[in-house]
Amino acid sequence: MKQRRPAATRSLILCSLLLVAGGCASLGLNAIVQPPRFATADGRQSELRLLGPSTSRPLGGASLRIWAKVENPNAFGLTLAALTGNVVLDNQRAADVNFPLGIPMMAGGDTIIPLDVTINFSDVPALATMLKSAVTRNRVAYRLEGTVTLDAAPFGRPSFGPSTWLSGETPIVR
Repeated sequence: MKQRRPAATRSLILCSLLLVAGGCASLGLNAIVQPPRFATADGRQSELRLLGPSTSRPLGGASLRIWAKVENPNAFGLTLAALTGNVVLDNQRAADVNFPLGIPMMAGGDTIIPLDVTINFSDVPALATMLKSAVTRNRVAYRLEGTVTLDAAPFGRPSFGPSTWLSGETPIVR
């Protein structure tokens, strides 16, 4: 004779299976869509320009341009939708970044993009002191940290991070 399980037990088993399936689905998306790979672009020098005081920047500021080579390791095309996070200069948080990129990327392809960041010393006064000492070296270390969002239709809009996507050293241009 076949034994019937009580309704509560059947519901518990069904809920458990749905939770496991949901977890597997999200793991499956990360297994299908790989994050882009960032590197500093060969032949393109990043640079930090010091900006003098102005009405909008009473303590002065800086403009950082990073040339990034972005690779799509996936076997399908996608769009590099956004990069949000922050820039760190010589281990000091310098600025928040929000790049709404919208850059189409071919399967297995790469592209070189400039990432421009404006830094206001009024927002982070410790940076002005740090950069004064960096000027004597004429170089400053940088890190770009944050989250990358892709538009990988039909696989959705996966995000990767927070992570360090780029790091290096750049000359200070006066």
